[in-house]
Amino acid sequence: MSMSLAVAVEQPEPEDTPRYTIGEVAARTGLTAHTLRWYERIGLLEHPARSHSGQRRFSERDLSWLDFLGKLRLTAMPVADMVRYANLRREGEHTEAARQELLVRHRDEVRQRIADLQATLLIIDYKIDIYAERQQP
Repeated sequence: MSMSLAVAVEQPEPEDTPRYTIGEVAARTGLTAHTLRWYERIGLLEHPARSHSGQRRFSERDLSWLDFLGKLRLTAMPVADMVRYANLRREGEHTEAARQELLVRHRDEVRQRIADLQATLLIIDYKIDIYAERQQP
């Protein structure tokens, strides 16, 4: 996946690339149109191309980026870090080390949260077992 993102960032899109309206992108991503406009406003999403009538027209590359952003949000990456990553990405290849560092730090935090959740699940399972034992005749 990271390889396809890197290629997508470095190569310009052909003119005949399929484009999607904000409503179509919202339906495909599960994000609201308001959220997509907010992502654009705060710098998470580059300003998409516009149709002759001024409507946003999103590309497959935009959809791929939004999918990645969704994964970062799912893993609770702070929005400030997401914006930093997006800004570094726009700056170009010379920021790869900084982007990698940001993702490595986030991955380490996610792994720690997973470990914390696993420990918590053990406690919850223990409590459930106590209740189950008490309910047996």
